[in-house]
Amino acid sequence: MNIHEYQGKQILKSFGVTIQEGIVADTPEQAVEAAKKMKEDYNSDWVVVKAQIHAGGRGKGGGVKLAKNLEEVKQRATDIIGMQLVTPQTGPEGKKVNKVLIAQDVYYPGASETKEFYMSVLLDRATGRNIVMYSTEGGMDIEEVAEKTPHLIFKEEIDPKVGLQGFQARKIAFNLGLSGPAHKEMVKFVAALYKAYDATDSSMFEINPVLKTSDDKILAVDAKVNLDENALYRHPDYAAMRDVTEEDPTEVEAGESNLNYVKLDGNVGCMVNGAGLAMATMDIIKIAGGEPANFLDVGGTANAETVKAGFNIILKDPNVKAILINIFGGIVRCDRVAQGVIDAYQEIGNIPVPIIVRLQGTNAEEAKKLIDESGLKVYSAILLKEAADLVTKVLKG
Repeated sequence: MNIHEYQGKQILKSFGVTIQEGIVADTPEQAVEAAKKMKEDYNSDWVVVKAQIHAGGRGKGGGVKLAKNLEEVKQRATDIIGMQLVTPQTGPEGKKVNKVLIAQDVYYPGASETKEFYMSVLLDRATGRNIVMYSTEGGMDIEEVAEKTPHLIFKEEIDPKVGLQGFQARKIAFNLGLSGPAHKEMVKFVAALYKAYDATDSSMFEINPVLKTSDDKILAVDAKVNLDENALYRHPDYAAMRDVTEEDPTEVEAGESNLNYVKLDGNVGCMVNGAGLAMATMDIIKIAGGEPANFLDVGGTANAETVKAGFNIILKDPNVKAILINIFGGIVRCDRVAQGVIDAYQEIGNIPVPIIVRLQGTNAEEAKKLIDESGLKVYSAILLKEAADLVTKVLKG
């Protein structure tokens, strides 16, 4: 589950990570009051107005602006709140900005220069271990750094039996070229960051940039946090941070019906029980000459209500030209699923696209008979090849 920058920073701060302070605002008027508060609490005359969406590259799209006075704060907030922000990570459609973070200006002058670094903590799936990935090239897209200057990206692997060790945090600070007070601050920063990642059951913490200020403080200027949805039952306070306005409305609706749904760009909708079978079904669709329009796993206890919800979600996609239902009757009997398909079809009414139903497993023959005798515009199959042939047939009209 993705969360906003300001929420990620709240989590980081609770674990002792030094952050760029800020106050979230929903309106330009709130933004002005937040800027006054930043002046009062942190002596920040200038502030940064930062769009809050679940995507990186906000500055490139005009979603991060410096404001030197209250008039500029109001104008910047007015411009950003409500805009459709397009970044390299949103796609051409962009995302609507509903709130901004009024953050303190941390690029103040001082005795020595500021320096930006990149740092993230995530799981290396190849080794099954967490790693700290970091670079001296902060403030840039890490993909660009990896492509052009891969020697500037470092990785520190963490042994799960002992966790992050002190010598590893010191090594990270050394590789970033730090010494003196900045080195000590970075060691503390790395330790607190890893503790936050580990304790929150996160999939990724990405800080870009990590800033060394001119007075040798180390702090998180940004925070991109992805929480593991499978562990949210242990963290109800983090689960409450979910912002459904940032998610695909159809995927949100599917989640409310306990369906696992991901929209794709094809023309054949599919409804399947089991993730492995769903992947195989998408392969079948491609072999038949179509393209899958979605991934939809209805789980092992599909019934009329589940099937109906699945139909409604698939039919929201105007690109769908056919629907393939592929159910293996293990936990659930095929004839019950078939009856569920018939009931859902009759309840929804006229479904404008052909439906292929492939049922295999317990009571598959009885299920096929129910479908064939229903009188509905539904094609039944038992074998995968039959289902593929039917997909080809209906796509050709």
